[in-house]
Amino acid sequence: MRSLLGTGWGPRGDSGSARGRVRATQPATFLFTSLCITNQQRTGGPETGSSSSLLRQSVPALHPREARSEIFRKLLSNERFESKGVGQGEGFVRQVKFANYTISRVIAFLLGMLTLHPMTARAGEPALPRLKTETEEAFNRYMKLVEARNEAELKRGTGLLWVDGLPEEQRAEAYAALKRGEVKLQRLEIRDSGKPIPCPGGLIHHWTGVVFIPGAKLEDVLGVLEDYDKHSVYYAPDVERSKIESRAGDHFRVFLRFRRHKVITVVLNTEHDVQYFHDAPGKAHSRSSAVRIAEVENAGKSDEREKTPGDDGGFLWRMETWWRMQDRDGGVYVQSEVASLTRDIPTMLGWMIGPFVTGIPKETLTFTLEATRKAVQTREATKN
Repeated sequence: MRSLLGTGWGPRGDSGSARGRVRATQPATFLFTSLCITNQQRTGGPETGSSSSLLRQSVPALHPREARSEIFRKLLSNERFESKGVGQGEGFVRQVKFANYTISRVIAFLLGMLTLHPMTARAGEPALPRLKTETEEAFNRYMKLVEARNEAELKRGTGLLWVDGLPEEQRAEAYAALKRGEVKLQRLEIRDSGKPIPCPGGLIHHWTGVVFIPGAKLEDVLGVLEDYDKHSVYYAPDVERSKIESRAGDHFRVFLRFRRHKVITVVLNTEHDVQYFHDAPGKAHSRSSAVRIAEVENAGKSDEREKTPGDDGGFLWRMETWWRMQDRDGGVYVQSEVASLTRDIPTMLGWMIGPFVTGIPKETLTFTLEATRKAVQTREATKN
């Protein structure tokens, strides 16, 4: 469920959850010292030099807007700052730790304020983002084109995975990566007559990904995806509760409660209509629509209540999901595609949180596919 502040939510089993969230405090001047970003997993230590270089010109003075966006992307991805050209004395270490703490809290405050008091583009608009008719119409228009593309591909019956459309050399590399256990992802954008589809007041997030589960059979994968009562186990902690409300053959109506915590906590009660199709021996696909999405206020407390759908924080307004499964090469290829609709991001803060917003759907889809593989393999291991 990685997608707050307008992020796209990914599938969970059938359709899915989303991810995201935020955090901050302290003077923002610390944000713009001459600190360079270093990934937590970097093996090398900091460069040495004079401690007089700890505070220099501000980042905005030295770098263009794209550089600032990269800085905030890494901040929100939990990557750390390290001073360039500074010794490693104990005092310096304390300063860097304090800088990291301060920066994270500044960002948290800004994004938290955005969540609690969303900014509007025009005077007189409601304080909270609301799902408008034109926003919903744009998403519906987008969905018609996605459905048409999916139907054409399924009718064709070959090249069902997105990697099959790659040039030969890249396709071979992609399949090799899948066999090594990697998840292959691609961001999608459907255009109408070659032109982007505008979505006023909202953001459309569209991703697809595929994973390979060695040694599995198609029925093993379906056994996990259709076992909605246990999705709160398979896809924890993103799925907090899960239940099959009704089933008629391959048609399901399911309830999933999503939770995402990253400084703020967002909880969503969702209902999904899911249909599975057995296309041929060793091939199947499913289609899922979130028919109801309600943000939960004060979740888990005595005064818990659902907000009116569409008149809420705008963290997830719509979600559509497609799964494809193919049994071959000694295992099963599992592909998930998800398109979701969320609130837009105020222009004033777009350069700062844009990288965070666009990156979360990818992380969510990766988690979903990896969790599916793990659940299939765990179930099979317990049978033996």
